[in-house]
Amino acid sequence: MSSTTKISVTAPARLHMGFIDLSGSLGRHFGSIGIALNEINTRLTLTKSDKRSIIGSSAERAERCLSQLCEVMAVSDQVSINIVSAIPEHVGLGSGTQMALAIGSALNAYYGLGLTVREIASVMDRGLRSGIGIGVFEHGGLVVDGGRGEKTDIPPVLVHLDVPTDWRFILVFDRRGQGLHGEQEIAAFEALPAFPRHEAERLCYLIMMQALPAIAEQDLKQFGQVISQLQIAVGKHFAPAQGGIYASKEVAKAMAWLAGQGAVAIGQTSWGPTGFCAVENVELAEGIVQQAKAQFTDWLNLDFAVVSANNQKGVSRLVSTNG
Repeated sequence: MSSTTKISVTAPARLHMGFIDLSGSLGRHFGSIGIALNEINTRLTLTKSDKRSIIGSSAERAERCLSQLCEVMAVSDQVSINIVSAIPEHVGLGSGTQMALAIGSALNAYYGLGLTVREIASVMDRGLRSGIGIGVFEHGGLVVDGGRGEKTDIPPVLVHLDVPTDWRFILVFDRRGQGLHGEQEIAAFEALPAFPRHEAERLCYLIMMQALPAIAEQDLKQFGQVISQLQIAVGKHFAPAQGGIYASKEVAKAMAWLAGQGAVAIGQTSWGPTGFCAVENVELAEGIVQQAKAQFTDWLNLDFAVVSANNQKGVSRLVSTNG
């Protein structure tokens, strides 16, 4: 057991910007691209205790994670966990994966187990489709994973790049609903039609030869064009399961309006219902959000937020302190 008395972990929310091949027509299933966020996260501390205790946001989910992790890791669950903040559940920001990784990493440090992030993820059955949540916890920034092949345990990270610090992402939340998750998500994937091979080939090219060079050269317009195309392709494929390209009709209308204000990279993160888009800087983002709040003042279920990318590496998210 660690001699430290307190372990602090911050796990970033992420934007899941889309899958590359949903049918495995090129030999690997899924593959995806996404970005870690700064302002929304799961942040918790783990301390020594003579009894099991969890307090704070999403405590019920944390209880399940702790039970499963302690059983598989063969360690005592007599610890105290204080969840300072938690990513909202089932809105497309990766709450489940980040909670599992945060608690798993804290236990790993506390008991000195020497596990990798990927070993912790495997214990919790994370990364069964997308590797973005695991990748952004490890690296921060923008991540592209390679999907699943015949021998894949956790989808490998193929690309990691820092996101320009000036860029801002506008999020649009629909407070009334949640995206598909759990058994519903599994059933939806099983019921979806085959994803065309030519479309997977096109998306591969766009990401490799346009989106990634654009990030490296800080070209938001080019990057945004690719993400918008990817979102349209994946959104149309998911439409039978979620009722359209967007899970929320109100979010869809807000995203169309945001596109008209010059925002790019228009889309929905994961199963939504949260929408996202990107602009060049914080001043522009905040100005557009103020206009949006006035434009949609009667739409009481919509919330808007401005966030930035988190380029921080995963190793520095875990801090151990004495006392």
